Amino acid sequence: MPTHKPVSSSHHASLLAVVVALAWLGALLPVVAFGPPPNATLSVEKLSRIDAFLNDQVAQGEIPGAIVLIQRHGKPVYFKWFGKRDVDAGIDMPRDTIFPLHSLTKTVTSFAAMMLIDRGKIKLDDPVARYIPSFAGMKVGVERKDESGKAVLDLAPLRRPVTIEDLLLHTSGITYGFYGPRGPVKAAYDGIYLGDFDNAEFAERIAKLPLAEQPRTLWDYGHSIDVLGRVIEVVSGQSLYQFEKTELFDPLGMTTTKFFLTDPAERSRYARPLRKDQHVERTSLDVTRWESGGGGLVSTVADLARYGQMLLNGGTLDGRTYLSPATFAAMTTDHIGPGSGVERNYFYYPGDGFGFGYGFGVRTNPGNAVPPPPGSLGEIKWDGATGAYLVIDRAQDMFFVVLENAPSARQHVQVNVKKLIYDAFEK
Repeated sequence: MPTHKPVSSSHHASLLAVVVALAWLGALLPVVAFGPPPNATLSVEKLSRIDAFLNDQVAQGEIPGAIVLIQRHGKPVYFKWFGKRDVDAGIDMPRDTIFPLHSLTKTVTSFAAMMLIDRGKIKLDDPVARYIPSFAGMKVGVERKDESGKAVLDLAPLRRPVTIEDLLLHTSGITYGFYGPRGPVKAAYDGIYLGDFDNAEFAERIAKLPLAEQPRTLWDYGHSIDVLGRVIEVVSGQSLYQFEKTELFDPLGMTTTKFFLTDPAERSRYARPLRKDQHVERTSLDVTRWESGGGGLVSTVADLARYGQMLLNGGTLDGRTYLSPATFAAMTTDHIGPGSGVERNYFYYPGDGFGFGYGFGVRTNPGNAVPPPPGSLGEIKWDGATGAYLVIDRAQDMFFVVLENAPSARQHVQVNVKKLIYDAFEK
């Protein structure tokens, strides 16, 4: 097993330089043309088709409501809201509605970690055990059948430690217990949400579980970013929320982005799902100690407009730099593509035509579908389980946000809204 020595600042800088060089090299490789040309006109008239689609989704009882913002060249070109914030109470959807972000939270936590990497406080190839010592004892769960045909679990040693980069890339071997084939590894996750706990305790719970596979062998969606949130706490000496509030939310003016809603006025602004989507699970209305870096934030379209514009600008906004150009380039470059040794299974959520950077899906090619799915080379995106969706298209100097609390209809809405946006570009 290779040893992992502390990485010097100069070596860390050289690692980022290599990443940036690879990004430029990738940009020079021939790619089949797809997406609108760089200076294409966006038809406001064609964008109005979004109205008809979302109004129909509301009328059919598929979603309670939604908010859509499209911003290009620094200005909104489409900003509308539809349906109800609370169908049962008959409350219309106002523009200041607060939505759960679920996994869109992962991009924020990843960005916060990259800020610490930018400052030399964390290094990509640091073992996670440097910050959470119990990770030194982790093992990989190897599932097999015994003589009677019963599934049993063997524990194998790691070929190398889980690193910070593995957490950012979802190549740590840490999975989720609630999706995919139900074997002994997934079953080991039962009960990890019980009781009240903070990020430190949750990381200890994860450390006791078997990894689903060896690090850096498979893109496996799971609690990696929750563990990364704990690393941020250890390094910064603050809670995850306090660090993000001080370094990101307050400077950006994201006044309503937080983990829990305690103020009655803010609680009343929370978007309620339809009855068919009301599950018994913790939300930001349930005030606990767990600040889930993987899925716990709530936000508004106004806050996400600030976040989205900062990302579109390459990590800067209003004269303030949140990430250096080199680190931002590293974050938005595919690190799990051909030659990386990372496999993709059925549950590869970035999707066709996308690689994965440090927290975002990154569009690398047209994909296999004919015609290609809409979008542009180099776009970054992610979404959450109830429908929060953010796409940053730097080729078009555009980003868009879709907000809804509609778990069962979210994918249909996301796919169609994106198609309608790109169909509105004049060829």
